[in-house]
Amino acid sequence: MGAAILSDLGTEIFIPVCAVIGIAFSLVQWLLVSRVKLSLEKQPSAKNGFSESLIEEEEGLNDHNVVHKCAEIQTAIAEGATSFLFTEYQYVGVFMVAFAILIFLFLGSVEGFSTKSQPCTYDSTRMCKPALATAVFSTISFLLGAFTSVVSGFLGMKIATYANARTTLEARKGVGKAFITAFRSGAVMGFLLAANGLLVLYIAINLFKLYYGDDWEGLFEAITGYGLGGSSMALFGRVGGGIYTKAADVGADLVGKVERNIPEDDPRNPAVIADNVGDNVGDIAGMGSDLFGSYAESSCAALVVASISSFGINHDFTAMCYPLLISSMGILVCLLTTLFATDFFEIKAVKEIEPALKKQLIISTVLMTVGIAIVSWIALPSSFTIFNFGVQKQVTNWQLFLCVCVGLWAGLIIGFVTEYYTSNAYSPVQDVADSCRTGAATNVIFGLALGYKSVIIPIFAIAISIFVSFSFAAMYGIAVAALGMLSTIATGLAIDAYGPISDNAGGIAEMAGMSHRIRERTDALDAAGNTTAAIGKGFAIGSAALVSLALFGAFVSRAEISTVDVLTPKVFIGLIVGAMLPYWFSAMTMKSVGSAALKMVEEVRRQFNTIPGLMEGTAKPDYATCVKISTDASIKEMIPPGALVMLTPLIVGIFFGVETLSGVLAGSLVSGVQIAISASNTGGAWDNAKKYIEAGASEHARTLGPKGSDPHKAAVIGDTIGDPLKDTSGPSLNILIKLMAVESLVFAPFFATHGGLLFKIFRIRGMSCTAGYSLPISL
Repeated sequence: MGAAILSDLGTEIFIPVCAVIGIAFSLVQWLLVSRVKLSLEKQPSAKNGFSESLIEEEEGLNDHNVVHKCAEIQTAIAEGATSFLFTEYQYVGVFMVAFAILIFLFLGSVEGFSTKSQPCTYDSTRMCKPALATAVFSTISFLLGAFTSVVSGFLGMKIATYANARTTLEARKGVGKAFITAFRSGAVMGFLLAANGLLVLYIAINLFKLYYGDDWEGLFEAITGYGLGGSSMALFGRVGGGIYTKAADVGADLVGKVERNIPEDDPRNPAVIADNVGDNVGDIAGMGSDLFGSYAESSCAALVVASISSFGINHDFTAMCYPLLISSMGILVCLLTTLFATDFFEIKAVKEIEPALKKQLIISTVLMTVGIAIVSWIALPSSFTIFNFGVQKQVTNWQLFLCVCVGLWAGLIIGFVTEYYTSNAYSPVQDVADSCRTGAATNVIFGLALGYKSVIIPIFAIAISIFVSFSFAAMYGIAVAALGMLSTIATGLAIDAYGPISDNAGGIAEMAGMSHRIRERTDALDAAGNTTAAIGKGFAIGSAALVSLALFGAFVSRAEISTVDVLTPKVFIGLIVGAMLPYWFSAMTMKSVGSAALKMVEEVRRQFNTIPGLMEGTAKPDYATCVKISTDASIKEMIPPGALVMLTPLIVGIFFGVETLSGVLAGSLVSGVQIAISASNTGGAWDNAKKYIEAGASEHARTLGPKGSDPHKAAVIGDTIGDPLKDTSGPSLNILIKLMAVESLVFAPFFATHGGLLFKIFRIRGMSCTAGYSLPISL
């Protein structure tokens, strides 16, 4: 079989060094952003005693109050976001502890909390660590993953709220300076998350190895709790943050833009601070936790499958760490790619923004292809075996290289298709905007059709990835294909976080009373950010499909299911119920947004009607009440959808068994991916159709505008309908399919041993009835 070129010592150095480089790079980017000051500092050498780095001539004015206003607004947004996340984490913390206890009790009971060693599942001649050890270490890794996910989301939110006003102020110098500030801030989050996720997982593996020794099967089974912890926190972050942001957004739009005909982010609108807070807790903290969960789960799925293949049997540490080496190389590639946007080339015009972001995807993908080739060559033997449902399949290193690459390039394709269907530079969104001529109804019809159509190419890309990667390396191939799609996660998160930061920057410019010229620049940044946010969601959904399938394969192997036959009643009922779950989940989250938005609309209307001078701008609105409405609603409404996702695998596994649960996982995966892509793209298209009309950058757009015209009002209604689709239901669905799969994998030993209670009861009763009844026979 041969040996890897890279030694075990080299692996042990390379992975943590890459993680530390990623963290160091993120700190450098943060220092560069922090040079933009939010206060007027006295400098003797500066004109009039003030630094001119921020106080630039703006249409003949030199208003120092603008900086103070920006600082005040940023502080209000940051305080609101921090307050919400702390409140959310208190509730989530209780769940985290309760579920950790559940993991310990369920997995410990598999062997009656025995401390005796037991025969290994896949090699009965060897003795492995007791089930109690798996219970203890799975619980620890669950808490570790949950904590890392929470920290990732929180740090992302802090960075975004630190950078939004600085982006606004840099827009006074030109669109290029503002772009660099927003992108660098996004890069801080991207590299911190990627590097922290890798470093914590690597340290956990090495610490667990001190106990498990040569029992790699038990070690990597325990590590799966890391993915479960990451995704369970991401679920609550995505759902809670999504409800928060869309309740405020819908309330602000319906009353402010439609009824009162005032601009978006107008300081007179009481919901405007809550809306800007929501961008950070939903699109930043939620997305950060979501992609961290995907990374953790794909790594865990690959490690579990590899641990029962020749890598694990031969104790080949370097080959075993192949998924982590791919992620390490990804950090180096993304670091180089980021410099193309911030240092090597400079944005000078609005039209260069979107191409610059698109180039990030292309450059990172091309460079990563070379990086994967290098890692595959030095870290893998020329040939090896991969476990494939009871048999060992012969695989070569170039086949595994192709598996990772097919996932990487499928991600790029999904990103470009998403951009085509959600960017107002292309005909699909322009057609949606044009449909607003005849009112909101045709806008809604065109938007829904666009979303359904946008599913076609991504699904083919995912299907081809699955076929190629499974053909080459079975379920391990699918797991590393998912890792390939996520290997450029630092760049993906940077361009994704850039969107909400730019959106907040535009809101701050409006509230601070900055000129129309500045607002045009921030709007251009925001419009490109909407497209990149949609691309980020596309990556998250595509990777979730591959991750879920890899976890599904690991679950089937761990639960010792030989085949999943859809014609078996046990499996088919699970399949049809699983396909229904994404619809049930979407209904819950969308209704939650509707209920919260209803309260927000009533409050905003009340303030406009009862506060004298509010419309005239002489009185200040009560922002705090609107922030409280969003906070209370999101905390209360996130629990039922979260419970649905977390309890379904437990209920099905305990009462119906692993065969029915396998059907549920397959059904939810198939329907969830379609709905998630459609919902995200429909919402993104409606949003950019509205911005297309507002910008009036083309002759066609000008015929539909200006703001306040009937087509514009129809576009606002479409955008409002799309808000919960693209920012709450759609992005949360990818967590649903991943989370149910990884939860099933973690609890697989318990379900295989004690599951299927209802079928066992029926079988026992049937046997007792048969035993107590005999047919009269006469000869």
